[in-house]
Amino acid sequence: MPRSEFTSQDGQLTVGELLREKKRDLKLELVAGEGNLERKISVPEVNRPGLALGGYLEHFRSERIQIIGRGEHAYCLQAAPDTLKAILVQMLSGPDIPCMVLTRGLKSPALLEEACRQAGVPLLRTSWDTATFVGELTAYMEDRLAPLARVHGVLVDIYGLGVLIQGDSGIGKSECALELLKRGHILVSDDMVEIRKKRGGVLVGSCPQPLRHYMEVRGLGIIDVKLLFGIGSILNLSRIEMVVYLQLWKSRLFYDRTGLEEKSMKILGVGLPLIRIPVSPGRNLAVLIEVAALNQRLRGQGYHAARDFNQALIERMRKDPKPS
Repeated sequence: MPRSEFTSQDGQLTVGELLREKKRDLKLELVAGEGNLERKISVPEVNRPGLALGGYLEHFRSERIQIIGRGEHAYCLQAAPDTLKAILVQMLSGPDIPCMVLTRGLKSPALLEEACRQAGVPLLRTSWDTATFVGELTAYMEDRLAPLARVHGVLVDIYGLGVLIQGDSGIGKSECALELLKRGHILVSDDMVEIRKKRGGVLVGSCPQPLRHYMEVRGLGIIDVKLLFGIGSILNLSRIEMVVYLQLWKSRLFYDRTGLEEKSMKILGVGLPLIRIPVSPGRNLAVLIEVAALNQRLRGQGYHAARDFNQALIERMRKDPKPS
């Protein structure tokens, strides 16, 4: 079986990285805690600590980014100072709380700012309204914290289906992708593919930034796909729905000739349909992969040609048995 991954890791993010990467987009500013920006963000969800500010801390989700909106802000201004201070100290005492964010450009209450400084918890502020900010922040964190795998191979979008082409070094993966490009399909990544697992078990592949829209072809060297084939020939990312593994044809190996045997490969725990294609002189691999992608789309719509043919054959044998 082909080896699917060579490196795998869970996404990692710190408060400092959040500020560096999304300060402009999310209109973020640092209010307090500039010395504690290495605190880790471990989950892509946020928390509105309304009940916690009221003193109910039994199910307080301290591992999440805490969002202080208009309601929480108003409560902080009206609560008894001594009571609020004691609650804030208890809330912020956990080691896993990443940061707090004030939305709507609200001015930070003095007690909240002081408690964050004492606990070493960064306090941020955004001018965005709460709902919009939470939506954008959550989408960003889901992408950054998604489990990540880097695999050798070529990712091509064929008729809207992301196909990961793998195989031994020198087997012809890039040459095959080049022929697919000439046939009008779209390149996502050559040589190395970064794969992230999104919610719902969806695998999305992309190309590392330094390699984007470049290919390396033996005998030709490095080529710029965008300039040679046009901007329509490249994609930044694509959902991966099938793996094609190219292997040198060997007479002693058995190759499926009916399509009834279904194989799969797991990447980040998600199973993907696997097609193994033997490579030998005279075979047009690009056409074979193109047809495999079309066939996989039909299977996704509930039509399985091999099964239907097999069932029809069985029914015919039942109706017209051979004479004894």
